[in-house]
Amino acid sequence: MVLTLTGCGGSNGDDITTYTYSSELDIKNLDSLDADDGCSLKAIHAVIDGLTKTDKKGNIVNAVAKSEELSEDGLTHTYKLRKDVKWTNGDPVTAHDFVYAWQRIFRKKGSYYYMFADGIASIEGAQELSDKIDAGEELTDDDLNSMGVKAIDDYTLEVKTTVRVSFFDELMAFPCFFPINEKFAEKQGNKYGKSAKTILRNGAFIMTNWELGSVAEFEKNESYYDQKHVKLNKLVMKLVQEPKVAAQAFEAGETDYAPINSDLVDKYKDDEAFKQVPEGFLYYLSVNFQNADLANANIRQAVSLSINRNDLCEKILKDGSFAATGFIPSGLATSPDGVDFRKDSGNFTSYDKKKAQESLDEGLKELGKDQITLRFTYGKDESPKDVFVTYLQNALSELDGIKVEMVATTKQDRIYNKQKNGDFDLAVTRWGPDYGDPTTYLTIALSTNGSNYGKYTNSELDALMDKVANESDVNTRWQEMIDAEKIMMDDLCYIPVFEKGTATLQNKDVKGLVIRPVGVPYTFQYVSK
Repeated sequence: MVLTLTGCGGSNGDDITTYTYSSELDIKNLDSLDADDGCSLKAIHAVIDGLTKTDKKGNIVNAVAKSEELSEDGLTHTYKLRKDVKWTNGDPVTAHDFVYAWQRIFRKKGSYYYMFADGIASIEGAQELSDKIDAGEELTDDDLNSMGVKAIDDYTLEVKTTVRVSFFDELMAFPCFFPINEKFAEKQGNKYGKSAKTILRNGAFIMTNWELGSVAEFEKNESYYDQKHVKLNKLVMKLVQEPKVAAQAFEAGETDYAPINSDLVDKYKDDEAFKQVPEGFLYYLSVNFQNADLANANIRQAVSLSINRNDLCEKILKDGSFAATGFIPSGLATSPDGVDFRKDSGNFTSYDKKKAQESLDEGLKELGKDQITLRFTYGKDESPKDVFVTYLQNALSELDGIKVEMVATTKQDRIYNKQKNGDFDLAVTRWGPDYGDPTTYLTIALSTNGSNYGKYTNSELDALMDKVANESDVNTRWQEMIDAEKIMMDDLCYIPVFEKGTATLQNKDVKGLVIRPVGVPYTFQYVSK
């Protein structure tokens, strides 16, 4: 059945310059120190520009940076900053704002200090600072000043790296590398970024209102240096919207963008407003290697082989998701010859119920057991993980010798209590790419990575990833990353299941919404109606 939707959403009367975006998630934090959820990052991205940003075609271009000079050895980035970029209190955005923001992440032991270290940004001195934090040491001002970021003058920023980082400019568009006005942030203290009044802006929009769990409202920043490309007067984010409620709002013309779930896909799939968009997230099972049963390779193999990934995506999710064939998502990165990593690396997943049973039987024999029980831990507030975990339970329950228990909690509790403390067997989780390089996924399997909650250890992988972090030859580095993924998949340290898509209803009259499933996926600056 084809439905006729009004879809003129977000327009109150004659106000055609308001864009309304419905989100299933909430904005939790506007501090780039530790904001780690997609909705919060979208909001930060709307109000603050970094050295680089996404243009209307999805490419990374200069933002606060007017130009960049790269040294001949590729290790020193010298950014000349625009002089017309202002904070909304009237202060100019300077090189000192970047130095302060980056040092602040280490000073406060924020969520993203690992991104400055070796293997990612590889900023000089950052690995040493990271090691000290991991060892429980307090950092001194001398420690912080040893990091390779320096304000040469107000409008010249120098960044030194230990190796050539091909994706460095892309990293600079991620919020943890954004500037922060020191005077304002220090005055706010721990309140910084916790309300609309405690965040200072330099970007396309100004947040005027933020009600947790309800709505966030933004207005065009009239002092924005690139305001000629901002067509909207107002941006509204409706927060914590149930898909059914969001769809009803769309039909009523109250929103321009509504995410819907699998239950609603059949109702809307033939309508012109229906669009499936890639999210960039890989959904997978995090394995706790401290569990003796799961430390057995045959048990992990049985779990992976029991999952009919195509069936899950096509018949259950129905949102544009598709089966994962490895741990690095498709479309993330291409080789020096232009070949997608996923195509170059190959296929590491399959569905085979018979082989799954054989692997389970062999594993049980090795363990000296007739049956094992596995707990699946997931967040009830993390759609579609409830649907996903039910499917997993049914799939594994078809095998003889395994019992499944479902542990429902919240995302925060799942990650920061249960996973962090090792209180899980298999955690239903996801990872989104912070930047367009395979290392954004590969590094979470390192024995030293704080997100390696399952305590997987493979010295060969650690050594290989150390080579990747220091490799200057692009072809050699590419092959090393392919080899690294193979080690991970041979070990099934994580069990990839699907690459997430999102089913949406979108106002056909809206143009310019940039969706780029890397870093911060949604850019609102170029939206017009």
